[in-house]
Amino acid sequence: METAPPLSRICADDRTMPSSDSSSLSTYSCEKLELIASDDSFYSCDKSRGSHKVKYLPGENWDYHLDVPRPVDLSLVLPHYRARNQPIDCRLSMFVGNESAPMKLKLVRSCYRSRFELEVRTSTSDVTIWVPSDFKGIVHCPKSTSFSAGFVNRIMRNVRLNDRHSGDLVDEDEILVTTKGHVTFRMWDVQTNSAENPSKEALRRLFCCSSKAPEITTHDWDFLLEN
Repeated sequence: METAPPLSRICADDRTMPSSDSSSLSTYSCEKLELIASDDSFYSCDKSRGSHKVKYLPGENWDYHLDVPRPVDLSLVLPHYRARNQPIDCRLSMFVGNESAPMKLKLVRSCYRSRFELEVRTSTSDVTIWVPSDFKGIVHCPKSTSFSAGFVNRIMRNVRLNDRHSGDLVDEDEILVTTKGHVTFRMWDVQTNSAENPSKEALRRLFCCSSKAPEITTHDWDFLLEN
């Protein structure tokens, strides 16, 4: 699946991409790659599961990129600091792609300074994303999207849904999900560093004054006349 780099990365980092030409590899490097590829233990390290620390990668289109045909159950751990060579107007950029396998992504963040942009692009996958409770920014999602009680209680007030006229606001977070499957947003509690407690958040939503889950619409009219 071909992926274009995020706009903020193009603007903030216009350094030349390193060459991927095999001729630029040394003989030692080629031999080392062959040994790794022939080692069964190399394939046991499943990059689509477990935890992965996201780090700023200068000169790359994405700080994290994963495009696999199998199910994804992954925790993306964002750094609590800004890299020394990371431009101020450059968010951490992540891409996760798939075809039809289910996807579960947890965005783990302990500090709001590590702002991010996440793009999830699939064909028909069902996608579940745990969003940090201190999220503030834009969420682009299809009509078949639902929000958990924790997301509505703690995050929804700071979210602009499908806002296409906001420009490129690098001081905010941004999530883009493209799929024909069902999308669910849940909350990752940055205070307890854990996923939301569904029963606790459901009770809070029942007995407290919390906002109502919005209806997602895909219409974006510049002019509308109804008779």
